[in-house]
Amino acid sequence: MAVYVYAVTRREHPCRLDGLTGVGPDAPAVRTLDSGELRAVVSDVGEAIRPKRRDIAAHQAVLDRLMADETPLPLQFGYTAPDDETVRQVLAERADGYLDALAGVQGCAEYNVKARQDEGVLLRGILEDSPRASGLNEEILAGDTDPRLPLELGQLVAAEVDRRSSNASADLIRALAPLARAYVVHSLLVPRDGEGAFLDAHTGLTREVDAGVRTRLTGPLPPYSFVP
Repeated sequence: MAVYVYAVTRREHPCRLDGLTGVGPDAPAVRTLDSGELRAVVSDVGEAIRPKRRDIAAHQAVLDRLMADETPLPLQFGYTAPDDETVRQVLAERADGYLDALAGVQGCAEYNVKARQDEGVLLRGILEDSPRASGLNEEILAGDTDPRLPLELGQLVAAEVDRRSSNASADLIRALAPLARAYVVHSLLVPRDGEGAFLDAHTGLTREVDAGVRTRLTGPLPPYSFVP
């Protein structure tokens, strides 16, 4: 029978899985497969898995339980293998890489940080800074009915919104990076024993950002972004 794989851990991870049920309509028991120094957390699955709310919640519940004891290597939702032996074989073949990755995330959680300006403030800034956007907007307001004008303006504004939001998020990430073990794009790998200082720093930075900028911090999460 095929197996659904949630995560890879060290063999000594307690994997306290009692009471958890896995993804799929049959709500199977969650179990482990060992190979050398590694352990995979799995459950049996009899059909293709689709991202239904119940299954996504079951997947996350397993990761949350594992995170309570030691940081695992989480797999993205939907990963399956043909059988137990295939999982053990992969653990054996990639043991060194998995062990290195586990060492990299040990004792850490992922936090996602994003910043976005208020739409009204952002639009005014774009019109002030971009002569082309300003000119298109003036032509539209003056009554020009050329359908290409609003299309071009919309594309220009959308691209600029993405750029400015990415820049604002990147500035926050860089400011918080000294408190993290690693970071990529919108995510930081934060040591659990330093979470208090990290959260305090984030709160302080959000008070300093420009008016109209909203920040969103999500975490602690399994370190999905830091699994090779």
